Amino acid sequence: MQTDDAASKILEATKNSGLHYKNSIPMIASENILSPLVREACNSDLHGRYAEGLPGKRYYQGCEDFDTIEEIGIELAKSVFNCNFANIQSTSGTNSNLGVLKALTKPGETITAVSTADGGHISHARMGAVGMRGLNLVTYPWNEERMEPDIDASAKLIREIKPNLVLFGQSVFLFPTPLKELSDAAHEVGAKVMYDGAHVMGLIAGNQFQNPLSEGADVMTGSSHKTFPGPQGGFVLSNSDDPKFIKRLNNGIFPGVCSSYHLHHVAGKAIALSEFEKFGEDYAKDIISNAKALANALAELGFDVLAEERGYTASHQVLTRHGSVDSGAGKEAASILEKSGIITNMNMLPGDTKAMKPSGLRLGTPELTRVGMGVSEMEDVAKFFSRALIDKENPQTIKNDVKEFKSNYQTVHYCFEPGPAYPGL
Repeated sequence: MQTDDAASKILEATKNSGLHYKNSIPMIASENILSPLVREACNSDLHGRYAEGLPGKRYYQGCEDFDTIEEIGIELAKSVFNCNFANIQSTSGTNSNLGVLKALTKPGETITAVSTADGGHISHARMGAVGMRGLNLVTYPWNEERMEPDIDASAKLIREIKPNLVLFGQSVFLFPTPLKELSDAAHEVGAKVMYDGAHVMGLIAGNQFQNPLSEGADVMTGSSHKTFPGPQGGFVLSNSDDPKFIKRLNNGIFPGVCSSYHLHHVAGKAIALSEFEKFGEDYAKDIISNAKALANALAELGFDVLAEERGYTASHQVLTRHGSVDSGAGKEAASILEKSGIITNMNMLPGDTKAMKPSGLRLGTPELTRVGMGVSEMEDVAKFFSRALIDKENPQTIKNDVKEFKSNYQTVHYCFEPGPAYPGL
């Protein structure tokens, strides 16, 4: 292969990144890996093609085969998520949020959402999609002990300010949202209810978390690459049978926030939906079982794991506090862990105000579950944490042990053709 110096460095860094994850314990809650068939679709000629519009109503020629792909994908999404409407075009969860905000709000209108300090996603904030749409943001009162919106205070807030749209869902997402009570308050004042399930889409589809569209949400957005194990992309889903509402949602994505919408990822998304239809419920159950086991093991070893009174977690995430508020202890812990072969992310916890100096970590189990780890392995992972952060062993020693441990978990599971989790390395 002929390359110039820049291309060589880029390819080398790409390979090194893959090796880094292959030999480590990856625990970023928003990440996952692809099955061999999904990877094949994503690495296809579709990568450079365009198909603006909807199946059968395109602005380009040459889309007949892609129409077949998208039509199958839409029907699979409706089946997997048990809904009446699905748009699978969006290129990310944030892109999905932007499209729905365009469809359902006008600049200057009011929206309620979880604050970023309490675990809300940046797209729900003035710094993100909500701000780009020019919306007036009001955040919910928060119940720190239960790690959810305060039900009574939030319902009262909604009834008092009468927002145009109420948005639920988080980036830090341990437990189902009390959606029924709060959506009732929203509908009383004529607001639409939007649920951002980006982190928990796979858990929802696997019937292990909550069913927002049957609990009051008018529309659900989400990512296709977190607990739902597909390529990077997004979903927009609804149970509405109102043609005008459906048209607004479709138009919010195209031409609203997408032109070409990454056809190779749509094809991969459709295959991931097909695989999830067969394997998804088991995968979702195992993700949650592993998260619970990890939380319990960490707590037994002396770590401060949040939400003890609720059993720590009902999702794929575990939160740990490593020092006082705004101390930067989470950032320091994440750095030590990476040197020890464990990849995590620092995270703000209730009380923190400085995003770059938080006190906590957010830990996820989707990728570890995907490569075949189970409850007993979560105890092993917790022991690596203890060696690094409590016993303060030499990080290189731990890293060597992590590499040996991880060598037994190099195959993608919960798919039609199990294969290398980190191909080509």
